[in-house]
Amino acid sequence: MSAEIYRDAWDVPHLRADGTRELARAQGLVTARDRGWQMEVERHRAQGTSASFLGPGELPWDRFVRRARIADTARRCFTALEERDPETADWVRAYVTGVNEGLAGPPAPEFGRVGLTPGRWEPWTPLAVWLATHILFAGFPAKLWRGHIAGHLGADAVALFATDGPGTAGSNGWLVGGERTVTGQAVIAGDPHRFIEDPGVYQQIRLSCPEFDVVGLAVPGVPGIAHFGHAGTVAWAITNAMADYQDLYRERLRRTGAGVEALGPDGVWRRAARHTELIRVAGEGTTEVEVIETDRGPVIAGGPEGLDDGTPLALSLRYPPRVTGDLGFGALLPLLRARRVADVDRALDSWVEPVNVVQAADTEGGTLHRVAGRVPVRAEANRLGPVPAWEPGHEWRGWHTPPRAGLTDGVAVMANQRGPAAPLGTEFAPPHRAERIAALLAAKDRWSAADMPAIHTDTHLGSAAPLLDRLKTLDALSPAAAALRDRLLAWNRRMDADSTDAGAYAALRGALVRRLAAHPAFAGPAVPPAYPEVFQPWLALVPRIAYALEHLLSAEESYGIDRTAEVRAALEETAAGAPPAAWGDTHRLAPWRALPDASFAAPGLAGDHDCVLCTSAVPGLTDLAARGPAARYVWDLARREDSRWVVPFGASGVPGSPHHRDQLPLWLAGDLAPVVTDWGRLTKETDV
Repeated sequence: MSAEIYRDAWDVPHLRADGTRELARAQGLVTARDRGWQMEVERHRAQGTSASFLGPGELPWDRFVRRARIADTARRCFTALEERDPETADWVRAYVTGVNEGLAGPPAPEFGRVGLTPGRWEPWTPLAVWLATHILFAGFPAKLWRGHIAGHLGADAVALFATDGPGTAGSNGWLVGGERTVTGQAVIAGDPHRFIEDPGVYQQIRLSCPEFDVVGLAVPGVPGIAHFGHAGTVAWAITNAMADYQDLYRERLRRTGAGVEALGPDGVWRRAARHTELIRVAGEGTTEVEVIETDRGPVIAGGPEGLDDGTPLALSLRYPPRVTGDLGFGALLPLLRARRVADVDRALDSWVEPVNVVQAADTEGGTLHRVAGRVPVRAEANRLGPVPAWEPGHEWRGWHTPPRAGLTDGVAVMANQRGPAAPLGTEFAPPHRAERIAALLAAKDRWSAADMPAIHTDTHLGSAAPLLDRLKTLDALSPAAAALRDRLLAWNRRMDADSTDAGAYAALRGALVRRLAAHPAFAGPAVPPAYPEVFQPWLALVPRIAYALEHLLSAEESYGIDRTAEVRAALEETAAGAPPAAWGDTHRLAPWRALPDASFAAPGLAGDHDCVLCTSAVPGLTDLAARGPAARYVWDLARREDSRWVVPFGASGVPGSPHHRDQLPLWLAGDLAPVVTDWGRLTKETDV
């Protein structure tokens, strides 16, 4: 055989081949058949050409991608990969060959809607897709916010607002060692939190050849199984480490007869690379973008003439793959070939971006809890905000050694909190999810794989305490407000979809966020600076207040705000309004799609931003949830066939397929689909 495609009852592809190259080609082919439209959207987004068929709404992203040199960086990284690791480069080429074969078949219906013909993938395209997908994971635009808020409220306000805000990506993950399971073998479970997309950002898949047999969650457009995999004798999973590994530099630029020059830290003006590119916009012709790169990196905001409002500022971005020509793809084949924790550990020494906290376990009792990725050593100021390119002391001076950690009482929990990656980051997620998972795991001596969905779906809201504590101090309320206060103080603090108490809390929280955002104390920060549109979610005041609400209510510094009065007014406002709906009536799933789909009925959701069931709304702005668990998994090291997984929609990305959304009921209920490993229970589709 060259390669065979099998399917399970959920249409998950199981691929079997004679060798790694044949298997990579099969993975590319089947992914293009199942997710062709999604893959082409991602290819265009990685190249900065998505506005050519999706319209002007994608133009800000295309500008950013062009200016950040995403595609060019991917080309550089692939060229370096060919020289450094020709086997992996050939493996990636085989995947791309399969993608092009798959795209040559009948196109998905979305192509006809926009008049698009599938294009041709190049060997570097998977690297560009990976980089474009993760370029904002480290949240470097938060450095713009820190400068913005410090400029209006002082440096102490930076810590006040330090929390995982809009646009960041997190995850839950936990490892239960064999001494704490009913089988004596480890269990790894969790759920990556991302913007929910339709089709989903993860693809359930199995890759099998004489060298390995791995089930896991792949990223469509990228070969292998990078983040979540089970190879039978070893399994691994990741969360975002919240490390800071990208820098912003304020640049002094000037035009000369020969082009553009930038002032360096040695006081010398040096020629910057410069060219222009045309971006085609559907229905609007073309627009020009100037691409400038200094010795620090590509200029992503402003230029010699400053920002759009005339502010004399230009910002360059320095990120590891652009500096080193290495995106970490050299780790992908060794991960698939891993048999023990030590193999996973060695593979991850080659990891670059994004920086993750990794957990792994094997059937010999080995466990791993470490950070993987490349974080530069540089001045502390670089991590806090944009630094002046013309001043010395802000250069990169090598790389941090990734930290490691162990298990505590037989378990390890990772939920983007200040864990092993603390020395490498600036802002981390509040501790609520991590503490809740740890508390749930501590409540029982022995756990099984079947027990894990109860943790996945826990809805306790730890961040509710500061607001509820403020309610306790209120008196002289109207009868309706007093009744609402008493009701909320008796609430079990669970954000269940059918809970009107949760709906009442959310209504009060939203009213308070809006009142605080309108307070004169925040009048200055309410006006965002004129940075490019793609960065504006990090600069919007309402989401920042929403995610920092517990800090704003409990901090010693009040910034002249009578917080008790504001809570009182918000309570009276909420009590005077319509009776609260159940939380799931307004907290509904709002997935991102490249094209609208009027047939999708948005389901109600349980959970909230700081629940283990992390379904993130933006209080004060909307109860709709655009972020949430992009997959759930349970890896059982005792019996791989007892492992479970689920994605928000389905294995197929083709509208009208019976498997396009058949996992949505499971995902909503917190249930999981079985991981099938018996080839005899699979249906053979074809040889390829």
